[in-house]
Amino acid sequence: MAEPSLPGRGNHAPKILVLSGYDAASHQRWREQLTTLLPEYEWQSLTLPARFFRWRIRGNPLSWLNEPVLREHWDLVIATSMVDLASLRGLHPRLTQIPCLLYMHENQFAFPLSGGQNASADPQMVNLYSAVSADCVVFNSGWNLDSFVDGVDSFLKKLPDRVPDGLIEELRRKSLVIPVPIEDRLFMDRPAPMDRTCPHLLWNHRWEYDKGPERLLRFLQVLDRRSVPFRLSLVGERFRKYPKAFDQIREEFGDQIEHWGFLESRDDYDCLLRRADIVVSTALHDFQGLSMLEAMASGCMPLAPDRLAYRDYVPDLCRYASHEPDAEREAEAAADCLERLLEKQPSACPPEGWRASRLAEDYRTLFSDLIAGRPGKS
Repeated sequence: MAEPSLPGRGNHAPKILVLSGYDAASHQRWREQLTTLLPEYEWQSLTLPARFFRWRIRGNPLSWLNEPVLREHWDLVIATSMVDLASLRGLHPRLTQIPCLLYMHENQFAFPLSGGQNASADPQMVNLYSAVSADCVVFNSGWNLDSFVDGVDSFLKKLPDRVPDGLIEELRRKSLVIPVPIEDRLFMDRPAPMDRTCPHLLWNHRWEYDKGPERLLRFLQVLDRRSVPFRLSLVGERFRKYPKAFDQIREEFGDQIEHWGFLESRDDYDCLLRRADIVVSTALHDFQGLSMLEAMASGCMPLAPDRLAYRDYVPDLCRYASHEPDAEREAEAAADCLERLLEKQPSACPPEGWRASRLAEDYRTLFSDLIAGRPGKS
């Protein structure tokens, strides 16, 4: 029997344009995954480099003002959360006739400020206007969705007058959760059981303040005071400026370090995921937690705070009490949780629901509905 044709123009494959206004590594990976998972569509991407954040989030409509791609016919436009979709649809009226999906990798209402940043409502307004303009809004986690809606609600209550009724309800109505997928190839059995006598701890996050490097330092210091043996691999994307806690970790625990710094080779990184015993998060902010999910798929046991998106997929036994105002107390809680894990040695907990092969159909159904003129939740 012949396969049913996809909604589009005649016998042509539907055309999808992806707009990535701040094409960070995770955003790039996600859009490349979509083209691999759903080859039945004709894909094209329009991207801007991940630098000059303030300019990117406010300036992408100007950067793309004379972009001919935006004047072509598309069956669906997918914009990431850094794109000013409302302004783009205003400057390019053709886009108002095309279904537009906004994919929220993060939201500016829940993004913490570093010590060197000034608070500004501009990035939040871009997110809000884009969500209002979009036909459908997709979030990578339930926590991302909830924190966005709660943030918008709090923001609206601060405005002096003429705030529209029903906006929160409308945003909820057209929002849903479909995570960034984890490649099936990462799901495999561990080559060896967990080393309970001297576990190999993996911290694999961006080297930035919001990932809690100072909390990692305190946690390691607690383990040292308790004479809990461990080995450490500290990897992830590092920038020219990074928190000084990393230098202190290397100075204090250099003898226990297995690997330090960014791994250029994806194969080497995947190998490290399979060798490590426990993947650790000390994050104050994580909208989905791709690095945690990848390590868990590869057989690592997670150790994460009881907050953020971790409640969706990290088992209760593996979550330590969250004490954001008290880093020392949280470090003690993390050490307690680690010692319980080493004693009980629970079985691996791969995040099966985040497999790419499982999520592909969710994306396919949503895209087909939008192209066929059925916006909102599918």
